[in-house]
Amino acid sequence: MRAFLALAVCGLILAAGCEKRRKKVIAVIPKGTSHPFWLSVEAGARAAGAELGVEVLWNGPATELDYSRQIQIVDAMIARRVDGIAVAAAERTALVQPIDRAVAAGIPVTIFDSGLDSENYMTFVATDNYEAGRMAGRKLAELVGGQGKLAMVLHSTGSFSTMERERGFEDAIAGEFPKIRIVARQYGMSDRARSRAVAENFLAVHPDLDGIFCSTEPSSTGASLALKARGLAGKVRFVAFDSADGMIDDLRQGVIHAMVVQDPFRIGYEAVRTIAGKLNGQTPPKRIDLHARLITRQDLDQPEVRKLLFPDLQKANR
Repeated sequence: MRAFLALAVCGLILAAGCEKRRKKVIAVIPKGTSHPFWLSVEAGARAAGAELGVEVLWNGPATELDYSRQIQIVDAMIARRVDGIAVAAAERTALVQPIDRAVAAGIPVTIFDSGLDSENYMTFVATDNYEAGRMAGRKLAELVGGQGKLAMVLHSTGSFSTMERERGFEDAIAGEFPKIRIVARQYGMSDRARSRAVAENFLAVHPDLDGIFCSTEPSSTGASLALKARGLAGKVRFVAFDSADGMIDDLRQGVIHAMVVQDPFRIGYEAVRTIAGKLNGQTPPKRIDLHARLITRQDLDQPEVRKLLFPDLQKANR
């Protein structure tokens, strides 16, 4: 009997020790997983996890428009009883109830990159997208000499982050440049081929178009292809948003005249850091605004710009 009790006590002690040593688990759920932006976000999230001693579960829908799949992933993480959830809301209203369910289950939630129509979360980490849009508008206005016709390849309806940068762009043009008109706006729906078709339509209907603004990487890549296909590369002034290897090449070659670039690595890092802090008894701020950077061809060889455009993804994932 004594031997049995001794074994039972030892078992309880070992179990308690295992529980104490168990890593906290933070689920990080992006809008999508197919674009380079999200690879950098993942690298930042994993770097924070490694540094802070938490396990990062990375899972998101294949495309940014599949918000029903994103809801399923959030609910699966709630059922799994993860210790924290960081999510970039693919649709500003559809994700409200899933986030409410997570908070009701006692799981701290950080919203990153793109917000939602609720403040029932712990922290919001994102680029100041409205100001980034204004930055893009002012730059494109400068490039066209303060007058002319512009077009916008938009992202998709319901995406808070892109709607904010598009609103910022339009507000800057309307409020500061009375001789500029935005003559066309259309959604590219986070698809490069569709964005190319949209841009080609703009160029056909408005042969005197002076400039184009695109609010995401897929729309920017699509517009670049349209300009090159029509022999208008460099002639129509073009301000893009976010970056990819092909876009950086286009900036160097003069197809793109300027890019507004976020720091996705830091977005992912801060998203995980805020939850890890909460799990350690800290009180993270309600909002963390990160600043975008405007990059031109002349900036490409600056060390800090290269670090921003070419983060060491392999190092972060080791």
